[in-house]
Amino acid sequence: MTKALTRTDFNFPKQKSVYHGKVRDVYNIDDEFLVMVVSDRISAFDVILPEGIPYKGQVLNQIASKFLDATADIVPNWKIATPDPNVTVGHACEPFKVEMVIRGYLTGHAWREYKSGKRSLCGVALPEGMVENQKFPAPILTPTTKADEGHDEDISREAIINSGLVSKEDYEMLEDYTRKLFQRGTEMAAEKGLILVDTKYEFGKKDGKIYLIDEIHTPDSSRYFYANGYEERLEKGEAQKQLSKEFVRQWLIENGFQGKEGQTIPKMDQTFVASVSERYIELYENITGDEFVKSDIDQIQDRIAANVTNFLNTL
Repeated sequence: MTKALTRTDFNFPKQKSVYHGKVRDVYNIDDEFLVMVVSDRISAFDVILPEGIPYKGQVLNQIASKFLDATADIVPNWKIATPDPNVTVGHACEPFKVEMVIRGYLTGHAWREYKSGKRSLCGVALPEGMVENQKFPAPILTPTTKADEGHDEDISREAIINSGLVSKEDYEMLEDYTRKLFQRGTEMAAEKGLILVDTKYEFGKKDGKIYLIDEIHTPDSSRYFYANGYEERLEKGEAQKQLSKEFVRQWLIENGFQGKEGQTIPKMDQTFVASVSERYIELYENITGDEFVKSDIDQIQDRIAANVTNFLNTL
């Protein structure tokens, strides 16, 4: 048995509710603060896999925390503190019902649309003659709706404003923040020999002020390529070397699972689970440039409960 954190049911001081997402459990504290516990659950093809990955939650939480701190001069963010390696506590904001997706390269969903013949994505015109993984002349914004159920949908700037999802004034600020955040993330990635390919940002509002919320620049919310060899692979039409959880999807595909009806999730033995854990630690060290220090996970539930409760009592 691993000591992965796969389920939480805490009862913190002044707790009003809890939301269990695919990876994160978010506790509402008196409608004023949120306690975001990043679990070790792992999802792929919109399915939560049966085994947790030790230290994965710590990896994601600490990457997001680092990048929130590194971009706080660009836009205020929701983070107040990280009282535990797996936890961020921050301001409860009213989320905008759009996710701001920004792409520097033609890959993933954008490439699939382009390959099918489309030359416009979210109202943005795409140049002719591009190839997979090629850099755009300038990063493009391809926002999506934030669906309560089902999949998010592409949406144009005009549709967002005309439908009243976001006011014109607020949306222009979201665009400006998104471009500046992506530029900062691109510069920080380049320092580590990486390319920040695409990512998404979520924003919310509190007391009339826009905040950056949730995680940023993690391998779960962003795609990274290794800069070394990028041009050679592009010229040869070869797949790029990625820094993401793509290797988990590939393992599932090789074992006959793509999230389709009737398919059974393959058994993840402890050797494979350990290898995924090691890959996440490798991701952390590559993205941040810092050595990863494993937290004590023998009594992880008790540790989190004590650390968070002690912190909330100081607010």
